[in-house]
Amino acid sequence: MLVKDIMTSNVEALPPDASIKTLALKMRELNLGTIAIEEDGKITGMVTDRDLVLRGLADSRDPEKTFARDIMSHDVTFCYDDQDVPDVAHLMEEKKLYRLPVVTHDGKMVGIFSVSDLAQHAAYELTGEVMPAVSNHAH
Repeated sequence: MLVKDIMTSNVEALPPDASIKTLALKMRELNLGTIAIEEDGKITGMVTDRDLVLRGLADSRDPEKTFARDIMSHDVTFCYDDQDVPDVAHLMEEKKLYRLPVVTHDGKMVGIFSVSDLAQHAAYELTGEVMPAVSNHAH
């Protein structure tokens, strides 16, 4: 099974100058826990719902004057849409990541692959290997 067969494909990327209020509204609209930040056609960062709370709201930042670039994670790990699910699951386990942006080989973002996608569509054993690693990282 390939990542593109089970990934979440209703995604959009926003620019680094998008306000965190805009990010939150887009995440709510698309029912996503993360959104990619894209500049010049390349993913330059990721913002999660956790980033919004811990790096934005908890620091009492103005949601209309604080931007994606201010709170995003810069070190983005991604996967390709034609990668095998077990390979990507092991990457998630190794890097302790809940979600990965999915790109084509020409760099276009086409989805997000998450532990939820894995749990819903992959073998129970595979999900069981990944969950402890990513769950321990969140604390």
